[in-house]
Order: sequence, then structure tokens, then C-alpha cells
Amino acid sequence: MEFTAAAFNVALVVFIVSTMLAAGLGTTLEQLTEVLREGWLLLLVLVANLIVVPLLGWGVAAAFGLGTSAAVALLLVASSPGAPFGAKVAMLQHGDVLTGTTVQVLLAAVGSVTFPLTANVLVDRAGLGSDLSLPVADLVLSVAVLQLVPFAVGLSLLRWTAAVATSWGPMAEKVSSLSLAAVFALGVGSSWEQIVSLIGSLTLLSAAAFTALAAIAGGVLSTGPRVRRTTMAGIAPLRNAGPAFAAVAIAFDNDPAILAALTGILLVGLVLTLPAAARLAKTRPETAPQDVHG
Repeated sequence: MEFTAAAFNVALVVFIVSTMLAAGLGTTLEQLTEVLREGWLLLLVLVANLIVVPLLGWGVAAAFGLGTSAAVALLLVASSPGAPFGAKVAMLQHGDVLTGTTVQVLLAAVGSVTFPLTANVLVDRAGLGSDLSLPVADLVLSVAVLQLVPFAVGLSLLRWTAAVATSWGPMAEKVSSLSLAAVFALGVGSSWEQIVSLIGSLTLLSAAAFTALAAIAGGVLSTGPRVRRTTMAGIAPLRNAGPAFAAVAIAFDNDPAILAALTGILLVGLVLTLPAAARLAKTRPETAPQDVHG
């Protein structure tokens, strides 16, 4: 089991780095600037992922009457936007990869700072505890190293050495896809006992409801054509696992019940979102549309 957990961590790092590198290799500085100039879109995305989705997590936990451990896990997940899986889902659905990747990187950076504040407010208001104290600087650093740096490297290579970027792009995408499969398989393999323990409880059902509602919020609180809205819908329910697991370790002393619920909730999000992205891809051309900013 220790080997599986270690392999999972390695696969996760490879997946994050390769996904963000592939995204950067396919993005020009001009395209990135164009997305960042869309103030209304960015405002809606921030409202959806930093305010609406966390409140949905709180509402779902209350509506399902979740126990303390499951409720804490759901609130932590809901408070943590910017999962690297969001960029991959944009690629898988042949969606607006440029906007999706840019938004995901932005959410990861902002979310690393807002997560402790949001989680603390929700956990306190729900009567589950208070004074969540997390190392914000460490969270920001991990986002920078694993997500921002590979994205910036890919962006720079495309700008200054286009031939290298063109040759590396397919390789980075292949590594991203293979490591995603490894993450999923190893995640289930290392956590199957915890997941099995949740069968018969409301935790997995509440996770499915949260995923669906978060996707709706992400799609509605967006702008532009359908391809962009479905991309935002795929990003919103996929939350950043790193800060959530750090919170369990620091604030809850790695409580096994919270860890089990957290793992189950995160996997439900993937299980529901990835097939939906694959289904959307069948209705779209192989090459993701990028010129959707009009």
C-alpha cells in the first residue's frame, strides 16, 4: 500500500507538470493576453469558483445531513478551486482549451490564498470547528512550481523556439494522458478500502449532487459560446486536492474518516466529469477551437 501511495504521488506530479507544459506549448502570449483582458468573464469565473461553488458545498452538506467527517471533507473540497484536472478536461472535451487553461491557472493561484479563509468560514459557520490555520506561503509555492512554471516554460518555448514547441507538444499531451490514467488507477488502488467504507452512506451521493450543481454554476456563470461554457462547466466541479489534504493533515491530524470522505468525493468528481468530457468530444472536431473570444 505504501508503494501504491508513493507511485500515486509521482504519477500526480507527472500529470500536473505535463498537462501544464502541454497547455503552455499550445498557447501564444497574444492569446493569453486576450483571455486576461476579458474582465467580465474572469469576474464571473471567480465568483462561480470562489463564492458560489463553496456555498453549494455548504448547502449540499446541510441538505444531505452529512456527518461531521463527510461534511468537513465536502467543505474543504468546495473551498479549493483550480485543479489541474480542469485543464485536462478542457482538452478531453475538445473545448476552449486556451480559456480553460488560463482560467484554471488563475484559479489555482488565487485559490491557494483564498482556500484557508473560505474553508475556515464554512467550517466555522457549519459548526464543525474553527481557526483553520494553513501554510499559505507553502500552498502558493506548490502552485507556482507545479503549475505556473511548466505553463510559463511551454509558453516561452512556443514564443522563442516554435520548432521545439511543435515537436514537444504531442509528447507532453501523451505523457499527460498516460499519467492521468495512472493517477486514476493508482488513486482507486490506494483508496479502495476507504471508498468501499463509504458505500451505503450519503457521502458519495452528496458528492455526485455537488459535482452536478458545481458544473451548472460554472457553465451559467460564464460568457461566450457553448464551447466555452461547457469548458467552464468542466472546470468548476474539479477542485484542487492538495490544499484540502494539507488542511486535513494540519487542522484535523489526518483524521481517517475525513481522509476517506475526501478521497471518495474527489474521485466521484473525476468519475462523473471525465466521461461527460469524452461524450462532448464526440460532437466536436479533433482540434479544440481557440478563436471563441468574440
